[in-house]
Amino acid sequence: MVELSALQREMMVWRRDLHQHPEFGFEEQRTAAFVAAKLRAFGLDDVVEGVGGTGVVGTLKRGTGNRSIALRADMDALRIPEQGSVTYRSTNPSLMHACGHDGHTSMLLGAAKLLAEEGGFNGTVRFVFQPAEETGQGALAMLADGLMERFPFEEIYGIHNMPGVPVGEFRTRGGAIMSAEDLFEITLRGIGGHASQPHISNETLVAACALVTNLQTIVSRRINPTDVSVVSVTELITDGICNALPGLSRILGDARSFRPEVSANIEKQMRIIAQGIALAHNVSAEVGYTRRCLSTINDEDLTTEALAAAALVFGQDATMTANAPAPGSEDFAQFLNHVPGCYAFIGNGEDSAPLHNPTYDFNDAALMGGAGFHVAVTRRRLPAVEGPKRAGRASISDAGRI
Repeated sequence: MVELSALQREMMVWRRDLHQHPEFGFEEQRTAAFVAAKLRAFGLDDVVEGVGGTGVVGTLKRGTGNRSIALRADMDALRIPEQGSVTYRSTNPSLMHACGHDGHTSMLLGAAKLLAEEGGFNGTVRFVFQPAEETGQGALAMLADGLMERFPFEEIYGIHNMPGVPVGEFRTRGGAIMSAEDLFEITLRGIGGHASQPHISNETLVAACALVTNLQTIVSRRINPTDVSVVSVTELITDGICNALPGLSRILGDARSFRPEVSANIEKQMRIIAQGIALAHNVSAEVGYTRRCLSTINDEDLTTEALAAAALVFGQDATMTANAPAPGSEDFAQFLNHVPGCYAFIGNGEDSAPLHNPTYDFNDAALMGGAGFHVAVTRRRLPAVEGPKRAGRASISDAGRI
């Protein structure tokens, strides 16, 4: 058993408490109060609740520097019943922290505590605890509530855990790091009828099945092979029953891409295919298409800075430039529409359950590495006049698997 530092033990307690009390987006009342109370106890200069609904922003100033940076963590959970067997499992049977936001929040709290106690930087740090990341609405809500005007900062950093990657590894890349996410809903309308008499009705299920199949040709035949994209149908809902043919079918799904023109082409092709299938089956089709998350684009120079900071914590050999962007999406991209920044990944363990899986759990062994990165990037970007206290591997490092 690796001996744990006092800070890691404390972060574990916080993380497991948050894990037991998950809250959905814009409902993070207990979580926000927990975060705000900790930040005030750490002695931050200012702590504001209710930003963008349930968001919290803490401000810490040291020295006379006039530069400011932001560090961001997400707080919300998912509507997934937990199936894990941990002693600290969710007390809400319909919600769980299946994406590790309990860990992200705890890492940023740990960084806030250490920076408040030790300083080692010159300027202003904004600790941004964001609601509703999973719905893609939390960052927009904080921005609409005047985040940039009320708590100005010049650059922003965020991290996410990554199952399948060893604990103690750090990965990021300049440019596109995560995809845009679009949501679609196609409604087919016809005339339902008895299952024994399809010839006198105008049912929609066969048309819906044909449409699901043909939507797969968007990526394989209608998008340039050099442009990475994904179109996934995730739901098919009808008003039929076992002996009644449906007169209404709804197809819902998700599309991912990395460039706006690819997203626009996916929508265009989807509308063409839907109308063609509807005409062939003598039904009508309505296509609803919304863009929930932008592509997350890291600033090249700040990514270089983030990698240099991470090397102090994880070591050079475990600090890596990712070969390709991740196909998932993040509303952290909304912040990058306003200021440059860098989004990165830290390992959650090679045997970790996938994100959004009912048995997933954040690996507490990753807490110190994540907190250490926040501290190191702060001290690198806001160097103290007398020289920053470096978050080296001896003082803040991954303490190993628990």
